[in-house]
Amino acid sequence: MAIGSRRVPGGSIPDWSWHRRLLSWAGNVYATVVLGLGVRDSTAGFRAYAATVLRRLDLDAVRAEGYGFQIEMTLRAKQAGASIAEVPIRFVDRVAGESKMSSAIVVEAFGLVTLWGAERLWRALTGRGGRAGEGGRAGGGPGVGRSSPDGDGSPVGSGVGAGPPGVVRPPPG
Repeated sequence: MAIGSRRVPGGSIPDWSWHRRLLSWAGNVYATVVLGLGVRDSTAGFRAYAATVLRRLDLDAVRAEGYGFQIEMTLRAKQAGASIAEVPIRFVDRVAGESKMSSAIVVEAFGLVTLWGAERLWRALTGRGGRAGEGGRAGGGPGVGRSSPDGDGSPVGSGVGAGPPGVVRPPPG
């Protein structure tokens, strides 16, 4: 798995306001510390997955939408034994359209990371197996679609659809 990272040497976010930088930094630090991800930019949406990694994941069990989706996919890939590389990118804001960031997206990501962290702590204390994030979807929203691996082992992007960054919505029906 490769993450286009704003937070490794050579990566940058030139045009963000101080409060957006602070929110992004704090969210990444929180997710990394609580979940032990070992990456600097778990919320980045510019990424590629090897088809072999996607085949090892239970994509129907993915719960998060919004930026929490990127964190959850990083967690699940790590749990599946994927190697994760961060490649520096210069992240520039969109020139058209509006950001999908909202307080609901922040609350969802914070809540799910806290839940997965509590599950991780519980497993460590009790010696029980299982993976953080297993179980049904949180909330009653529509399912999260994924890019389908083509079977040749080439990287498959997380995609961008009508939903939050990195989420591909399947056609209705």
